[in-house]
Amino acid sequence: MKITNIASWIILLATGFYLGSSYTVWNRDHEEKVEKQESSTEIKQRPNLSRAIAPVAVITTQEKATIDLFENSAPSVAFITSKGLQQDRYSRRVYEVPAGTGSGFIWDTLGHIVTNFHVIKEGQKWEVTLSDQTIWDAELVGYESRKDLAVLKINAPLDKLKPIPVGTSFDLRVGQSVYAIGNPFGLDQSLTTGIVSALGREIESVARIPIRDVIQTDAAINPGNSGGPLLDSSGRLIGVNTAIYSPSGASAGIGFSVPVDIVNWVIPDLVKFGEVQRPVIGVELVPEQYMDRWGFEGAMIMDLIPGGGAEKAGLLPTKQNPQGNVRLGDIITHLEGNAIASNYDLMLTLEKYKPGDTVAVEILREDQKMELFVELGSSL
Repeated sequence: MKITNIASWIILLATGFYLGSSYTVWNRDHEEKVEKQESSTEIKQRPNLSRAIAPVAVITTQEKATIDLFENSAPSVAFITSKGLQQDRYSRRVYEVPAGTGSGFIWDTLGHIVTNFHVIKEGQKWEVTLSDQTIWDAELVGYESRKDLAVLKINAPLDKLKPIPVGTSFDLRVGQSVYAIGNPFGLDQSLTTGIVSALGREIESVARIPIRDVIQTDAAINPGNSGGPLLDSSGRLIGVNTAIYSPSGASAGIGFSVPVDIVNWVIPDLVKFGEVQRPVIGVELVPEQYMDRWGFEGAMIMDLIPGGGAEKAGLLPTKQNPQGNVRLGDIITHLEGNAIASNYDLMLTLEKYKPGDTVAVEILREDQKMELFVELGSSL
């Protein structure tokens, strides 16, 4: 009996120990499973703090307009390489040496390329690299050193020639957005942006003759940009980048461009004759912005060309007397009955005539209307 009782107690203890151990193991496994589930849920819910996820980039309307302008205009811009010829003193062989680089742009579908005269003046051979990186030998058609402009010609197929749209510069305003495309430091197809920072500036051409009514811009213009186009926000040509003002030779925020109104009358003559052969009245005019500021309409004479038709006819320039008072020059209001409201009007009207023609010029002199007859000279 006692033995039986002892055996029963042993069995009960063993069973209790087994059940207790099983519960402990189950409970531990259950707690670990719950912890893993909670940890997994927490990981899924917890944000990734190791890196920031940026939103999708958005191109603004202004940026899109600039991108479109560049993509539409870049095929019209070219890279120009000037080469000189040098003879070896011993072998007497002639070989090519670099003579300078610059930019230019396609003027028409005949392959005429416009650039600065100073870009090509040291060369005897020229190469034009188009936007598709094809290289073409070029011939010099003509140049006008007094305006720092020149024309080259390449024999490229029509599908590679995209002429640049040509605008006007007489109606530009300070603060207007501008875009320069060129090859600064040989880095082709570079775009810089800025504004018209001043108008009516005067710079000296390669021929040491002043170029007046030049556009001043803060769009970066560096060596290699010379000869490239300055564009307005519509992608129209408004100037030819020609110079920078910088002690270091790099862009310092002041660049100058020959206005397209000058380009428009110089280049067609260079293409047709190889030189400028335009009728001129023999005057230098007051810049447009001053006329607007003073509230005058017409073309006011600032100076007379010595021996020119205007001087011979008796027209008067703007002068300052010894007391410092300024007497304004004659204002041209009509030419052969055509109304002249601006300098640009006078230039376009003169295109109808040729050197040697005599034209009736109506002027306003100190509130008095007068008519004089002027024999047109040649721009040569």
